[in-house]
Amino acid sequence: MSVPVRQMWTIASYVLKQRMLGNKRYPLVLMLEPLFRCNLACAGCGKIQHPVEILRKHLSPEECFAAADECGAPVISIPGGEPLLHPQIGEIVAGLVARKKFVYLCTNAILLEKHLHKFKPSPYLTFSIHLDGPQEEHDFAVCREGVYDVAISAIKTAIAQGYRVTTNTTVYNNAQPEALREMFDTLADLGVEGMMLSPGYQYEKAPIQTLFLQRQQTVSLFRKLFSNAKKRWKFNLSPLFIEFLQGAWNLECTPWGSPTYNLFGWQKPCYLMNEGYTKTFKELMETTHWPDYGRASGNPKCANCMVHCGYEPTAVAQTFGSWNGLYHTAIRTFFGPRQKNLPPLDEPPSSADSGSGTRHPLGEFVALSPLGNASSSGSSSRSSELAGVASCQLNGSPAAAS
Repeated sequence: MSVPVRQMWTIASYVLKQRMLGNKRYPLVLMLEPLFRCNLACAGCGKIQHPVEILRKHLSPEECFAAADECGAPVISIPGGEPLLHPQIGEIVAGLVARKKFVYLCTNAILLEKHLHKFKPSPYLTFSIHLDGPQEEHDFAVCREGVYDVAISAIKTAIAQGYRVTTNTTVYNNAQPEALREMFDTLADLGVEGMMLSPGYQYEKAPIQTLFLQRQQTVSLFRKLFSNAKKRWKFNLSPLFIEFLQGAWNLECTPWGSPTYNLFGWQKPCYLMNEGYTKTFKELMETTHWPDYGRASGNPKCANCMVHCGYEPTAVAQTFGSWNGLYHTAIRTFFGPRQKNLPPLDEPPSSADSGSGTRHPLGEFVALSPLGNASSSGSSSRSSELAGVASCQLNGSPAAAS
């Protein structure tokens, strides 16, 4: 069990408390973007396409702390941009750790070894290193040679100094399954706590639009990736989310599970889509028309999205919201990703959207059965993060972050 017991207990207690209070929508992971500036310009990233005057700005530590307190989520992911470019990132992390928030600092690791002295090893702090494949594939994805070697060196150094280290990998339609499986072996050898994988979201401002996966392409690719998974591979993904990526479990997006705060305020409706901002978290929750988002809504922007930060919160809610979800999570945790009885690739995405089922703790309609199981009934519904509660590996960063 690689994630500290206190982390699993904290998040599980938080989820159960929300259920007992009758809260239908609540945050699980705060996506805190202290700046948009980055030292890379990745082909699939839409987060750095801002005017220069915006890229020069950053949130103050006080603004970061206020957002964390206002939101109340137990996990905080710090993507960007590149957070290590923030002149006060050490102070920000220290303040969040002091609040006993589980912090996942997402970084491309170019500056990590240089700045490690700004941090202290803690069960509340994890470095989430961006790696999109073995050397050639990763350097191509980030549009710069040599970055992979720097990241691997930084991983070794951080682990040697006692830090928790995970990785996050954005998968595009040019991904080679065998190359990624080779990367899994390398990272297992290095001793990373867990690996997070996610199909990239089709940012409108991404420089190259042809990289993104369609939904069925995603399912096909992840079936190959998880085929005959080795026991020594540790995925930073909940078992139900892995089932979802393989087209074997139905999840609906819960965008409020991973709210975003950045230079402009609280981003509507989620980390991946920018449809305006609110000044307060309460306003975000109360004024956003949530039924307009997620695949079930028919919103074309959500049609192919299967990204970690949108669906992990749902997976965790199902794990703690039903005996069926808890049972299947336990089975997949002990026996690994499913290899048999996967539904056909051309099967409709929901075999249970017939109107029966229960509502899970995040408030949306959820499936309490795996897809393709004719004997089961029910219908279905990230975040940075709740995979760790359900699977003993947790990561707070969306793969789409640089």
